[in-house]
Amino acid sequence: MIKLENVNKIYNNKFQAVKDVSLNIEKGEIFGIIGLSGAGKSSLIRLFNGLESLNSGKIEIEGVDISKLPKKDLLIKRKKIGMIFQHFNLLKSRTVRENIAFPLEIDGWSKNKIIERVDELLKLVELEDKGEVYPSQLSGGQKQRIAIARALANNPKILLSDEATSALDPKTTKSILKLIKDIQSKMDLTVVLITHQMEVIREICDKVAVMSKGEIIETGKTYEIFLNPKTDVTKELISYVPHQEKEEIAYIKKPGNKIIKLMFLGSVAGDPILSKAVRKFNLDINVLGGAIDLLSTMQVGHLIVELIGDISQQDEAIKWFPNLDVGVEVIYNGI
Repeated sequence: MIKLENVNKIYNNKFQAVKDVSLNIEKGEIFGIIGLSGAGKSSLIRLFNGLESLNSGKIEIEGVDISKLPKKDLLIKRKKIGMIFQHFNLLKSRTVRENIAFPLEIDGWSKNKIIERVDELLKLVELEDKGEVYPSQLSGGQKQRIAIARALANNPKILLSDEATSALDPKTTKSILKLIKDIQSKMDLTVVLITHQMEVIREICDKVAVMSKGEIIETGKTYEIFLNPKTDVTKELISYVPHQEKEEIAYIKKPGNKIIKLMFLGSVAGDPILSKAVRKFNLDINVLGGAIDLLSTMQVGHLIVELIGDISQQDEAIKWFPNLDVGVEVIYNGI
């Protein structure tokens, strides 16, 4: 659906905001791009629809290299790429209905068709009673719902979201993310979501790319990234998520007892894996701590446990856990 190959963006002041980025986003995915402030996320997403021009590389939308399109053809392609922003970008002098109708007026829709489409969209974002009010009379969440409705006016195939929930409180953020997920399902959209909040990624994204200093430093399915982050930046971002373990668990190192971290996902999260290990290897297992998180696609979790018993059987158990799709990290090797 969307393919980036070695994309670079350098501004006139010689600052390189995007460095050799390659991504492949499949049709129907909700794909998150996350990074700390200044990572280059917003510069990157503005390349997706030609709001910024790239310096080198290639961006293909449905097999078409948009960087090579004439301006007229690019404008046509943009109609199928909706975009929502952090600060809504609504026209203050227009009513809600007129804001949603604006892109349709530009596109030359008939008055009756515009009325019909605006009614559909107001219903979709659950604000049928707000059509005649002005943006100043709306809450932040309501403004973003109207911005989403406007972005969907031309029946786009792709929805780009640039920090769309950053200005909202946590409760409103959840409602907007649920709306985006519901709309994505109903309209079979491909969604690309820029954020600096890992809890947003956790809530709705199928896959995620982590960006730092203009580069993509890690990418994968959301549960893979949460389960086994590989870079320090990713680990830092995950550490900000509520209900994640923030401090190292205190434990007493007992010679002969290994301490391991078990990482699991999906249906395995509900399996009695520790009971199986106790019976199979004649061990005692002391649970020191852990957590389970519900991601957009599945459960993931981890346990910190102490193995007690014959050291060779402890080693066999450590080798055995991966057979159940359980990741293992040895924290203390018992020596």
